[in-house]
Amino acid sequence: MALYAIGDLHLHYQSTLKSRRQMTERVWKNHEEKLRRNCEALLTPEDTLVLVGDHSWGRKLSECEEDLRFITDLPGRKILTRGNHDMFWDAGKTGELNRLFEGKLEFLQGGFARYGDYALVATKGACFEGPFYLDRRGRILGWDEENAEQARKLVTREAERLRAGLEEAKAAGCRKLLIFLHYPPTSILEEESVFTRLAEEYGAEQLVYAHIHGETRYGDSILGDFRGTRYSLVSGDYLKWQPLKLLD
Repeated sequence: MALYAIGDLHLHYQSTLKSRRQMTERVWKNHEEKLRRNCEALLTPEDTLVLVGDHSWGRKLSECEEDLRFITDLPGRKILTRGNHDMFWDAGKTGELNRLFEGKLEFLQGGFARYGDYALVATKGACFEGPFYLDRRGRILGWDEENAEQARKLVTREAERLRAGLEEAKAAGCRKLLIFLHYPPTSILEEESVFTRLAEEYGAEQLVYAHIHGETRYGDSILGDFRGTRYSLVSGDYLKWQPLKLLD
């Protein structure tokens, strides 16, 4: 039994492709088949795959049926967390999705799932992404204060959801914790955040995130060990569509 993770599949079997990056960058060409082959080579039926947000470009569940069927057909247990582009998924209706896909897929948002002795705690997360004002050398001179204030509100909401999930796991007797966010835990202006402080406070062994695309952006947030937690980026294009093993 092993635990793997990957994010940002951005499937579009029934919907319009909305990303220029997916249309032009080589790493995205036939990425669905690359992922399928890699999963079939790596995963067994006893393994668990956490898909860290942005599963489909479909806006309604009816536009995501084939995308979710593709995920269902991958080997092992599949746990989906919520991304910023998952418009089919209302956070308040996560229970309905779990009932609809019972025995096929698990949808995790603001709570936790068990993996052996571990609690997998997930929420979408948030961070400030600009716009930033740059000089000719690309150095940041300032940023949009209105957008920054809105981002702070979202960060506060998502941090509350994460704390609630961590408390729920703790109350259930779980002492080994992994955190999954879709957004990176820090913005490019931060060296730490409320999310890193929560990981440290609760002793999370790992914090896994996605959302970041493109070689120039992969280092925008924390990678590797930081204050007792291992931080991993699992965006599909970053991993070249090979899920990352988190635990044996």
